[in-house]
Amino acid sequence: MRILVTGGAGFIGSALVRHLVRDVGAEVLNVDKLTYAGNLASLKTIENAPNHRFFKADICDGVAMHAAFTEFRPDRVMHLAAESHVDRSITGAADFVQTNVMGTFQLLEVARRYWNGLQGAEKDAFRFLHVSTDEVYGSLGDEGLFHETTPYDPSSPYSASKAASDHLAIAWQRTYGLPVVVSNCSNNYGPYHFPEKLIPLIILNALEGKPLPVYGLGVNIRDWLFVEDHARALHLIASKGQVGEKYNVGGRNERRNIDVVSRVCEIMDRHNPSGGPHERLINYVTDRPGHDARYAIDATRLETELGWKALETFDTGIEKTVAWYIENDWWWKPLRDKVYSGERLGVLKKD
Repeated sequence: MRILVTGGAGFIGSALVRHLVRDVGAEVLNVDKLTYAGNLASLKTIENAPNHRFFKADICDGVAMHAAFTEFRPDRVMHLAAESHVDRSITGAADFVQTNVMGTFQLLEVARRYWNGLQGAEKDAFRFLHVSTDEVYGSLGDEGLFHETTPYDPSSPYSASKAASDHLAIAWQRTYGLPVVVSNCSNNYGPYHFPEKLIPLIILNALEGKPLPVYGLGVNIRDWLFVEDHARALHLIASKGQVGEKYNVGGRNERRNIDVVSRVCEIMDRHNPSGGPHERLINYVTDRPGHDARYAIDATRLETELGWKALETFDTGIEKTVAWYIENDWWWKPLRDKVYSGERLGVLKKD
């Protein structure tokens, strides 16, 4: 199996590439632009694997993408390359439109031309998995779950750009017959997560005795999914998912943001008692503009039709995640020192 993965040096992408290379034994071409969130150190455990190749390229570059397809000749494409941080999209939406919308368009076009050139069994077996987010569905009230048929209602520039790319992927299947499958996941967490996101930011700030920022009152709810569970789901969806269909991936782990932060503090109190109690560092800050109240995924279709099940609960996953950051400062310290030190992002300036 020859799999082309875009965004394979990012958080979810690197977890997927490690899974495909080590556990599945697939031959992987890893295409990544290496923006601030792309990190080859996340691939250190497979950097010498004979079935892994890295190609630094932008998915918006049609010439480079055509070369990647022509030379590697993939059986499958798993498209994860995207700008992904909501806060950054608030003050820098152009990058999100360019990469998430135009980049997906470019990749779909290159894939379509490549697929049209295949014959017989090769053409029948080819798949294009477009990986997306539950944020395209907007915000839930106190009850209910996101289903594959939930209407799109994005709130942020990030989620709007992902909604657009989802629509493009489905349209390329319906119009051109390209064998596309789409996945939409809940909030991921785990090792190798860039420290701008909530959980790694809280862990690292707690380690360094810095304030732990909580937006608003901390009552916004997210459904948390351990990244390695997600990687297994993506391989399964790409292998067995029905063409033209969508699959929601969620961990069934709803938590308020303040409860996530408090849980991290409890774990940090055990690992680093001299710095505790870490809850004293919690700092409530002005809420994010357009902050969705609640996300929750119904993963029934994935579980029943394809047989997937999350192996980690939030409690087991968060224990592993905190321990990983404590033990692996070689990975995150250069990022904190040179790329992102934990400052607030996405703050709108008054005109």
